Amino acid sequence: MDILAIIPIQFLHGLVYGMLLFLVSSGLTLIFGMMGVLNFAHGALYMLGAYFSFSILRWTGHFWLSMLIAPLLVGGLGVLIERFLLRKVHRFGHAHELLLTFGLAYIIEELVKWIWGNQPLMVEIPGILAGSVQFLGITYPTYRLFILLISAIVFSVLFIILFKTRAGIIVMAAVSRSEMVNALGINVPLVFMGLFGVGGALAGLAGVIGGPYLITNPAMAATIIIDLFVVIVVGGLGSLQGALLASFLIGELQSFGILFVPQMAIAFEFLLMALVLIVKPEGLLGEKT
Repeated sequence: MDILAIIPIQFLHGLVYGMLLFLVSSGLTLIFGMMGVLNFAHGALYMLGAYFSFSILRWTGHFWLSMLIAPLLVGGLGVLIERFLLRKVHRFGHAHELLLTFGLAYIIEELVKWIWGNQPLMVEIPGILAGSVQFLGITYPTYRLFILLISAIVFSVLFIILFKTRAGIIVMAAVSRSEMVNALGINVPLVFMGLFGVGGALAGLAGVIGGPYLITNPAMAATIIIDLFVVIVVGGLGSLQGALLASFLIGELQSFGILFVPQMAIAFEFLLMALVLIVKPEGLLGEKT
């Protein structure tokens, strides 16, 4: 096949993976950037979303129902983790948070293997998303375009809520001036608990739509967690726009790296991170502190 014909397809491949990466990392951006919590279990929550979706789809036969329920279940689990585990160790610093969430990630992975087994699971998608569409002279799977659509909607909704609504103002204020916000009668711990739940729900949603795309398997968490932290570092802590930009860059680097230099493809994102840290340590769109 002509290389010029491959490039648009590879660009779309990179864009799809990048937007899925953003969908997962958006929750981690909220938790890590705004709460200062090193949630190493975020990838495991993403994996749980995929497995919950598989079970709900098998029991009900409705993909759209699984897309609604699975993120709520994962978000609820996120709330429980913040309330009964992370809140107790938060005052001891990042090291305790990292150890706790690192252990949670392994526990969740082993529970997944125990309940669903070690074999990859194939998740059926609705017939309306199973075909392909033609545009700009190429044929591309409908489901991958669906991933782009959902990720774009999530970014738009998060942006509007965080920067255009009173709820977003409260969250921003609770992060930077928690004592003052608490004095005004707003329950800051409740805000943080809700924020952690939203982050978990976003990870669960990403798992639901990522399961059929990347195949649901117990290695999902370990495969994506490194990419997530690279996105956070490259984009800038707490920057939603930075996470979007970094996800796009990493998706395209992986896509074209596999095409042109497959032996070095995995290293490109780390080279990008090193370059960004040297030139702009706060990240591409991060703020200096």
